[in-house]
Amino acid sequence: MTHRIGIIGGDGIGPEVVAEALKVVDAAGVAYDPVPFDLSGARYLRDGVVIRDEDVEEIRGLDAVLLGAVGTPDVPPGVIERGLLLRLRFDLDLYINQRPFTAGPSRYNDGVDFIVIRENTEGTYAGEGGFLRKGTPHEVATQGSVNTWMGAERAIRYAFELARSRERKHVTLVHKTNVLTFSGDLWERAFRHVAADFPEVGTAYNHVDAACIYFVEDPARYDVIVTDNLFGDILTDLGGAVAGGIGRAASGNLNPARTGPSLFEPVHGSAPDIAGQNKADPRAAIISAVMMLDFLGEETAAGRIRTALAKTDDLTGSTTELGDAIAAAL
Repeated sequence: MTHRIGIIGGDGIGPEVVAEALKVVDAAGVAYDPVPFDLSGARYLRDGVVIRDEDVEEIRGLDAVLLGAVGTPDVPPGVIERGLLLRLRFDLDLYINQRPFTAGPSRYNDGVDFIVIRENTEGTYAGEGGFLRKGTPHEVATQGSVNTWMGAERAIRYAFELARSRERKHVTLVHKTNVLTFSGDLWERAFRHVAADFPEVGTAYNHVDAACIYFVEDPARYDVIVTDNLFGDILTDLGGAVAGGIGRAASGNLNPARTGPSLFEPVHGSAPDIAGQNKADPRAAIISAVMMLDFLGEETAAGRIRTALAKTDDLTGSTTELGDAIAAAL
């Protein structure tokens, strides 16, 4: 089967790491038709356009999207991130952000093997808020958090279904229920409601500040974590550091209902300070591509790439050298 895959290189190191991810996918023998999109800060600066409605509709008809990174210092913060990333998440209903973290016993005695399920379309990222008297000494800024039972429940249910397929069968809810007494209450009640349908899955709760400590001191306690949009964003950067560096942190923005394509991207961002220097670790992009292959039903190729990644785990080198080594290990 030939898959139609949208390719968004984006900004900074994005095109570099995507090129290595595609090199590895090619080496694994997966048939796909690449559909490139010029969506980036550079395009915004050139044309004043982040993404057109017709681009969104074309993406909607694809099987998946592989994205490198977006964002550049030349564009004000939020213009590209909200205009492109969040728009695609909202318009395509990519309501699950799945981020896996693994590391061997060389980093922690018991190793690291956990997955964070981040609700991906609500919370503070929904954009509720605004300014009052902006630019004056009496300026007010509000930023609301949107939490619905539907949004929380479907993210939590996805986490439980994932945990049921794993050996440890355990889900931890991470929130801040002692202070965020409205949104936290909704999340906690939804968590208990879903847990009743999965008696074989163990459960726990951590405040987000405690989870930050446990990530560093005892990450082996975790199997599957489910949390809201903002907490998930912050926690998973820490997870990347715990598991060996942000250059190995991958993600999938998923539409589990498959009413449209899912989007896969490394967590690390565009890293403009090293762009064009062949220094970026491409493994996060390659792992994101592996997640994409799994989602597309290419489990055999995905498994082969995971084996190649394990064989080359300790290698260092340039972006292209690491891509070449992983491709050769296939």
